[in-house]
Amino acid sequence: MDHLDKLSETHLYSLRTLKTPGVGRTVAKVLIVLTAVLIIVLFLPWQQNIRGKGTLTALSPKNRPQLVQSAIAGRITNWHIIEGDFVRRGDTLLSITEIKDKFFDPDLIMRIEEQLDAKRNSRDAKTNKVRALRNQISALENALVAKTSQAKNKLQQAKLKLQADSLEFVAEQVNYENATSIFERNKNRYDAGNITLTKFQEIESKFQMSAAKVLKAENEWLQRKADLANAILELTSIEADYTDKISKAQSNLNETISGLNETMAEISKMENELSNVRIRQQQYQIIAPQSGYVVKAIKVGIGETIKEGDAVATILPESEDKAVEMYVKAMDIPLIEEGKKVRVQFDGWPALQFSGWPNVSVGTFGGLVAIIDRVQSKNGMFRILVKPDPEDEPWPEQLRLGSGIKGWVMLNNVPIWYEIWRQMNGFPPMIYEDGEVPENAEKK
Repeated sequence: MDHLDKLSETHLYSLRTLKTPGVGRTVAKVLIVLTAVLIIVLFLPWQQNIRGKGTLTALSPKNRPQLVQSAIAGRITNWHIIEGDFVRRGDTLLSITEIKDKFFDPDLIMRIEEQLDAKRNSRDAKTNKVRALRNQISALENALVAKTSQAKNKLQQAKLKLQADSLEFVAEQVNYENATSIFERNKNRYDAGNITLTKFQEIESKFQMSAAKVLKAENEWLQRKADLANAILELTSIEADYTDKISKAQSNLNETISGLNETMAEISKMENELSNVRIRQQQYQIIAPQSGYVVKAIKVGIGETIKEGDAVATILPESEDKAVEMYVKAMDIPLIEEGKKVRVQFDGWPALQFSGWPNVSVGTFGGLVAIIDRVQSKNGMFRILVKPDPEDEPWPEQLRLGSGIKGWVMLNNVPIWYEIWRQMNGFPPMIYEDGEVPENAEKK
């Protein structure tokens, strides 16, 4: 044994140098531990997320910065505020004067009111004339009915008298024929000497009286025919006369009504003009539409002219309403829904963000997806609005609208190895029930 020990110490030096150094063994152990830790870490849960950038804004449009515009053209005469001032709704921002010669007259309202009063008096006069003409037409119509009725009665009377005189004329003709026959027979008898001259003269007298009665009856009959024709003519004349009078009155009435309508239209136009002038004069003072801070004055020079609709200042409404306007890729929109949790990092606000482990992030704030646009924006991305999460830490009061932000829409949990594999292949995030990866994912 002593021999072997001496041999080992003197002749096996090279074998002794081949032993593993202590440092190498330490490194190997460290690598083994790191590999084990890495393998364990690969199976730790990782919360998938969708990243986006944007700015801080207000959730309600009425609370976002707005331009104050002038409703009329004018020239700036005085500013009543400076940039940064807080103004309340109805406060005067600036004053302007008129630049259109149509409105230069300082007594324009009084003159329009005088013209309006004259037109109203004309309207009243025409209204009274319309009323009088309608009464006149009504009276003429009543007179026409009365006169027509009277003329019809006279016509009926003329017809009856004509009928009576016609019968009387016929009767007298019969009597005349009888008298003629008697006269001729007695004349023959007188010529024969059978009757005396006195008797013959008596018969001749009766014959002449009968002839006179026939002539009288005929004249009366002809007079009744003339009376009937006159009654018919009178009835026709009355209808024509009153129809003409009524037509003229109706024409005058229509003409007056037309003039009245034109006057009413002119009155309405002048009232509209008067109202416009009054409202226009109220626009000489440009007031704040709501309470807020004057951010910027756009038209600044005294004497500078502005047009209708020109913006003169920008106001930031006084409101605690804050939201994040964030833009995400179109491929990620189907995975986002209202109410999803969001982590937000504000520019200028120190933060340490672990997107997959939001619980250990520092300096970020919680939010909820409130609105998702239905169309893409000009940059080809979709906009979402995120409001503060009431269950999380309140957002800082020092934030200003327009500040830049970074955001992460939080999805479900997956193993870290799967997230690395997804990122290497460029696949979009996936949403699984209960935050678990399906079995076929491992086979891929």
